[in-house]
Amino acid sequence: MNPSSNPIARFMVSASVIIFIFSACNKSDDASPGTNNSNINFSNLQTQVNNLPKDSLSEMELKRLNLIREEEKLARDVYTTLNTKWKVNIFANISSSEQTHMNAVSILLSKYDLADPVGSNSVGVFSDSALQTLYNHLVDKGNVSLLDAYTVGATVEDLDIYDLKTALISIDNQDIRLVFDLLSKGSRNHLRSFYKNILSSGGSYLPQFISQEDFDSIINSEMETGF
Repeated sequence: MNPSSNPIARFMVSASVIIFIFSACNKSDDASPGTNNSNINFSNLQTQVNNLPKDSLSEMELKRLNLIREEEKLARDVYTTLNTKWKVNIFANISSSEQTHMNAVSILLSKYDLADPVGSNSVGVFSDSALQTLYNHLVDKGNVSLLDAYTVGATVEDLDIYDLKTALISIDNQDIRLVFDLLSKGSRNHLRSFYKNILSSGGSYLPQFISQEDFDSIINSEMETGF
């Protein structure tokens, strides 16, 4: 695989040369404790998904469903692990939010009678080898300092937004688009929260997956609602 064509591979290649600006910080520097910005009403979502047509799935749609399901687990597991290390609210709250994202994708898997790529995998275990490698790298980096942990959070959401946006280009099933649009809103909110914490800790973040234009648009706009 050509690393330039794969965002995860591109991140792993460039990670060693990415420089983040930071200063000393501690738990009291967490100016934005974070909230669960993806409080999805599952009853309503289930009804909406089931009321939309059950169209055939393309191979690309199947791959995207499996990727996003595990990528939401990646986010949940990274934040769960970093919360154990740092005991900061933003990681506890957003890891809970990522569980709701995982559950939202599971509604689609159930509707289409698809095997769950997550299965019974425990925290930090992934079927996708690229995600496994990425998880290990992110946790190692996030354990260095609290600011590094916030930066890891921004990186995860940056990747999520990129992959969801890319997926929506090739997906026409209305039910999948509905769920992925909701996940995108949540990921943008999470990016806003992590970025605020990075700035409060004296750091800086440059987008690694989405464009600078998209990043600026997200961080300069208000939290989104409508879940």
